[in-house]
Amino acid sequence: MIHLIDVEKHFNTDVGIRQVLRETRLSIPTDKRVGVLGRNGAGKSTLLNMVAGVDQPSSGMIVRENARLSWPLGYAGGFHGDLTARENISFVARLYGVDYEKTFELTEDFAEIGSYVDMPVRTYSGGMKSRLAFGLSLAIKFDCYLIDETIGAGDRFFRAKSRQVFLEQSKGAGMLLVSHSEATIREYCEIALVLFDGVLVPFADIEDAIDFYMRRCAP
Repeated sequence: MIHLIDVEKHFNTDVGIRQVLRETRLSIPTDKRVGVLGRNGAGKSTLLNMVAGVDQPSSGMIVRENARLSWPLGYAGGFHGDLTARENISFVARLYGVDYEKTFELTEDFAEIGSYVDMPVRTYSGGMKSRLAFGLSLAIKFDCYLIDETIGAGDRFFRAKSRQVFLEQSKGAGMLLVSHSEATIREYCEIALVLFDGVLVPFADIEDAIDFYMRRCAP
């Protein structure tokens, strides 16, 4: 379970305080495929980053209980730019206690970065970093995958490959997927929350969540 205990998040801007998440107390199961629907700019990525530990709440705390969570798929911010992909993969494999050779083989095959695997990550394009991060996420078995908006990066052929590999790897695992697309939530998720005006509204039924989202949130 992921427990949000009195979690609140805001940003100070030039025009005042932007409230992303009002004080929230709820639990999100990590053994189910959970969707979070919200308009662009609602704060979905911020929520996912807080759950991952990439960002911190303004107040309150997040407790991750009895589950190995992935980092947000495609998130490349954890790579050391002066290290090569090979070296970054080795570090992550040791950190998570998984076999390096297998992890490297799966990541290299998926990312399709060729000889760049032995070049510093800071020399990569944004797409290459994203593919490397996505591939490394899929090379390690997690209890729950954190996914921001889309499954995969790059052209439609690479996205199709990403989707196929992800669905195979994630069998039996939970998911927390944030998206503005009701079709994506309907396809992948069992239950859903809607992020509306800084409030996470939970729904046990996907169609109820989509109906609320379309009536209250969709442009």
